[in-house]
Amino acid sequence: MLKTIDAVFDGKVFRPKAPPLLEPNTPVRLTFETVLPEAEQTTSFLQAARSLSLEGPADWSAKLETYLYGGEEQHGQ
Repeated sequence: MLKTIDAVFDGKVFRPKAPPLLEPNTPVRLTFETVLPEAEQTTSFLQAARSLSLEGPADWSAKLETYLYGGEEQHGQ
């Protein structure tokens, strides 16, 4: 029987990503092919924020606390 399973080599043993559905102590012959990890597309916080096209008051950064929590600005807290 020929079956292909995905596994990870941890430095000592191969760890299948899913159960191989074999009885314990079943003899097998392993032939392996290394698989390159899929490229991860990472997005920085600034890229994500810019992509949202948010609009807000011009003094947003200067009065952030007021806009987040309301009321008067509280200096020193």
